[in-house]
Amino acid sequence: MVKQLDQLIDQAESLLDSGDTRWSQGTANEANGEILANRLESAVTRLTMQGSVYIQQVQRRKGHTAYFRLRHNLQVAISLRDDLNSGWTETVVELVHADTYSDYLEMADGLLAKGYKDAAAVIAGTSLEVHVRALCVKNGVTTAVAGKPKKADTMNADLKKAGVYDGLRQKQLTTWMDLRNKAAHGNYADYDKDEVRQFIDGVQAFMMKYPA
Repeated sequence: MVKQLDQLIDQAESLLDSGDTRWSQGTANEANGEILANRLESAVTRLTMQGSVYIQQVQRRKGHTAYFRLRHNLQVAISLRDDLNSGWTETVVELVHADTYSDYLEMADGLLAKGYKDAAAVIAGTSLEVHVRALCVKNGVTTAVAGKPKKADTMNADLKKAGVYDGLRQKQLTTWMDLRNKAAHGNYADYDKDEVRQFIDGVQAFMMKYPA
């Protein structure tokens, strides 16, 4: 995330510091400035939560000239980059969730070590489903239809459609959810201890990469 912002920040600063003040409509500076302003806005939107103060800030200069939009969006991007470097964008809610999930996955890990692969798979799968639901809430994806909670597979597909993660990640979650369902429905011979080990490790890595 920081590398993406650094690249755009460098390009914007170079254009603004070029010393060329000809930013009238139709000039190369005006066109390049508009492109960079849009790219900065897109990056800030992509790298932050829906409704964040960063998104609110970049939207304040919509409709302004390319020069002022670029200067403004540059400052927002620098603020976001610095906050990312300092770890300040990790919300309290995310920290609480991380601690809770860590406890449950540690429990699953302990059960697996004692030979209880089926119970471990159920606990890891439940943790994954709860996290997927939290990711939906974080990213403005509905978690219910006609008053009924969505199934985990549906939320997984919706998160992919919303661009939270890609199709490969969606397929991986589908595989994990299938393993959890096998454990919950007593199909214990359809998977082994090594698969549960990979399941727990994978869910832990997923939660770290996509905090909620």
